[in-house]
Amino acid sequence: MNDLIVVGSGLGGLCAGAIAARQGLEVLVLEAHTTPGGAAHGFRRGPFQFESGPSLWSGLGRWPSTNPLAQVLRAVGETLPVATYRDWGLLLPEGALRVGVGQGPFLALLRELRSPAVAAEWERFLTALKPSCDAARSLPLLALRPGAGLATTLGGGNALRLLGQAGRLASLGGAFGPIARRHLSDPFLLHWVELLCFLISGLPMDQTSAAAMATLFGEWFEPDAGLDYPIGGSGAVAAALVRGMERHGGRLRTEAPVAEILVERGRAVGVQLENGERLEARRGVIANTSPWDLLSLLPDEAVPSRWRRRQAATPACASFLHWHLALRGDDLDHLPIHHVWVGDWQRGIGAERNMVVLSMPSRLDPSCAPPGHQVLHGYTPANEPWELWQGLERGSAAYDALKKERCAIFGEVLSQVLPDWQERVVIELQGTPLTQRRYLRTHQGSYGPAWPASSGPFPGGTTPIDGLVLCGAGVFPGIGVPPVAVSGAMAAHRFVSARQQRQLLEDIGLMDF
Repeated sequence: MNDLIVVGSGLGGLCAGAIAARQGLEVLVLEAHTTPGGAAHGFRRGPFQFESGPSLWSGLGRWPSTNPLAQVLRAVGETLPVATYRDWGLLLPEGALRVGVGQGPFLALLRELRSPAVAAEWERFLTALKPSCDAARSLPLLALRPGAGLATTLGGGNALRLLGQAGRLASLGGAFGPIARRHLSDPFLLHWVELLCFLISGLPMDQTSAAAMATLFGEWFEPDAGLDYPIGGSGAVAAALVRGMERHGGRLRTEAPVAEILVERGRAVGVQLENGERLEARRGVIANTSPWDLLSLLPDEAVPSRWRRRQAATPACASFLHWHLALRGDDLDHLPIHHVWVGDWQRGIGAERNMVVLSMPSRLDPSCAPPGHQVLHGYTPANEPWELWQGLERGSAAYDALKKERCAIFGEVLSQVLPDWQERVVIELQGTPLTQRRYLRTHQGSYGPAWPASSGPFPGGTTPIDGLVLCGAGVFPGIGVPPVAVSGAMAAHRFVSARQQRQLLEDIGLMDF
C-alpha cells in the first residue's frame, strides 16, 4: 500500500510526488497518458523532436534561484542543463522589433520607438515597483504552509524579517492593472504590460495577479536578466522530476487512467483505475486535475452539493491552436528564438487569434532536429474559443476545414519573418482545442481556471473530503510553471510536519533568503 497517490503527472503533480518522496512518504503518481508532464511535454516524429509545452522559462540555470521549480529540483537532487538567451522578437502594430530581456535593452527600445520621456516613465514605474518586487522575492514560496502560516517553517528571525515586508506583500494581493495605471499613461506601455500579463496568466492585467507580475519584473528587469531553455525541452523537465522522485522511492505509472477517487466515511482512501484495479493510500490522495474534471472522479454523495456547484462554476480560460513545423533551415541563425505577434491592440489582448507565439527551440538545442533543419512551435495563447469546436468530430470534413481556416494565422505571421517558409516545410502538424482536450484530458481544452485576481486569490487546495488535497493550475497560486510547482509542494507538505518542511528548506539553503 502507498502512503500517497497522486492523480495526474502535470508539473504540479510531479512536484507533489517529488517533495512527498523526498520527505520519506511512499508515493505513487498515476498518469493516463503514455508520458508524464501534462502540458509540459514534447513528441517525436522521425528525426524531429517537437516542443509542445511552455516556451518561456527562467531561473532554472542558476542557484540560488527564486523559481520554485528550481527549488523542487534541487530538493530531490536534480539539475537541468539549460541554454540561456537574452532577446526575443516582437511583431507589433508599431512594427517588427527585437528587444533584449532586461531593463536596459527595453529602455533603449522605448527611446527609439517612442521617446526619451516614455522611457523615463517606464523607468519611474520600475523604480516604484522595485520594493514590491523585492518583497515578493523575499518570500521562499516552498515555505508556504496552509493554516499554520509561515512562522512554523521559517522560524522566529526569518519570520520577523518577513513581517517587515507585510505591507508591501499585502499590496500584491490583488490585480496588477490598478498598479500599472497608477504609474503608466503612455498607451504603448500599457499595451506592453497587458501583453506580458496575458502571456503569464491567460488573463488581462485587470485580472492578473499583482504578485505574479512583481515576481516576473523582479526576474526580467535585473541587470543580468535572461531566459532559459531546458535542453531536451519540457519533457526533460518532467523527466528530471520523475528521476528525483524515483531516487527517493516514489513511483510513476503511465497509461493508468483513474476512474474514481475512493471515499470511505468522508476520507479519501485510494483510487480505482478504469481497468477496475483498486489502489489504496494510507495517508490520502493528491489530485492534479482541473476543477471540472475532478468532479467526474468523485462520488456524488462524497461532497456537499454546494461545493460541487462551486467547482463546476469555475470560469475557464479559452483554449489553444498549435502549429508544429519541421523546416529545412541551416541559414536561420539570424532569427530570435521567439516571436510574439499582436494584430491589433484595440481588439483587446485576449481577442481570438489576436496574439501568436512562435518559438524555434532547435536554435538553442540542436538535438531537436537533424543538421540543416529546424523545428518550430506556434500557438495562440489561451485565445481560441471552445464554442467554435464544440460538437465537431476530429477527422470529419467540417473539422478539417475549420482547422485549416483557423490555423492559417500561423503561416500569415511566419511569413513576416520567413517569407519562403512553405518551400522549406518537411512536416506540418496542426492542433486544436479538441487536440488539447484529447492529449491533456483538460476541460474544453482550456488553459486553466480564469479566476480574476481582482476578486481574490485562487482557491486553496483543501476539499470537503479528509485526505483529498488539490494541486495544479486550479488552486493557489494559480496558472504558470512557478505557481503549479508551489501548489505541488504545498500539497505534499500537508502530509508532513512543519519541522520536516523547515528541515527541507534548511537542506537546500532557503533559510537564508
